[in-house]
Amino acid sequence: MRREIGQLLVLTALGFTSFPTIALESDASAPIEIAADQLELDDRQGTAVYTGGVDLQQGSMHLKAARVDIQRGNNGQVSLVTAKGGGGERAYLEQKPSPDQEIVKGWGDTVVYHAAQRRVELIGNAELHQAGDTFDGAYVEYYLDSRRVQARSAQNSDGSGDGRVRMTLTPRDSSQ
Repeated sequence: MRREIGQLLVLTALGFTSFPTIALESDASAPIEIAADQLELDDRQGTAVYTGGVDLQQGSMHLKAARVDIQRGNNGQVSLVTAKGGGGERAYLEQKPSPDQEIVKGWGDTVVYHAAQRRVELIGNAELHQAGDTFDGAYVEYYLDSRRVQARSAQNSDGSGDGRVRMTLTPRDSSQ
């Protein structure tokens, strides 16, 4: 059973009060709510590790994973968020880029958010859904501000592997 952790108090103690995540501008000022089975906090190192059914919500941004590691930089701001799936489930991340756009959804064995670059990496069994389009591969990288996507397939060191990235591109309605 998951139990609520004193998330806001813990995050405030870490200086995570303005978590610059991938979401609407208003999301940055929204409270962060985290539920997990366990928390390991190291204030001196600026790290927090949540494990066991982690569910993180801030405004329109939602992250679900078996484990989430949060690192902050010297300025006290979140610099890196690493989420890992477990038990056969991938980590999941979604956010609404702007009020007039659809929710962007991503899955991966590992999901890494680089706050300074506003960039998300979906690693291992990666999948991204953006405005009706889908991207699948071993690795998908998404740049939030430019909405640029890069994807790679899995290949062995000898060049073998399926060597394919899968995409489904949905035509846009020209009347919009």
